[in-house]
Amino acid sequence: MEIMLRPVREEDLDAFETERATPELRGEFQWYGHRSPHALRREFAENGFLAPGSGRLTIDVNGDPAGWVVWWMTSWGPDATCWCWALGICVFAGFRGKGVGTRAQGQLVDYLFAHTRAERVQAFTDVANHGERRALEKAGFECEGILRRAQWRDGRWHDQALYSVRPPP
Repeated sequence: MEIMLRPVREEDLDAFETERATPELRGEFQWYGHRSPHALRREFAENGFLAPGSGRLTIDVNGDPAGWVVWWMTSWGPDATCWCWALGICVFAGFRGKGVGTRAQGQLVDYLFAHTRAERVQAFTDVANHGERRALEKAGFECEGILRRAQWRDGRWHDQALYSVRPPP
């Protein structure tokens, strides 16, 4: 299975919208209710999902879109000196459990350390999302702790596990 990250193409947007349409496709840890597809298309038209403070790439498996990775700048103090990247991922239902997420997140980390001045990349996931927690650890992330009641989803607050990775020495 050939897994690579590539810039989003306009034809990927249909697959992105389909995957975001129902809780069954998004999965129990990714469903936040219905969202307007117009925001996706507007951002794509504006910058192709590649902006200075954020980005999105398609996860391509053997030539087919299998999901996306996304990153955004976040900070632990003044933005000018205390920023790091946070990343997220959506692997389409038919590609989950096959190592796609692990490899895609590892490729994104390599990309961010190679092409930006990042010292830290972080990710978070629901404490009960054991598949994503394993994927992050296999991609080189270490769990730093639990953020209590940090995410509102499906009518209640959920704890999140915070992970990070630093560039190789």
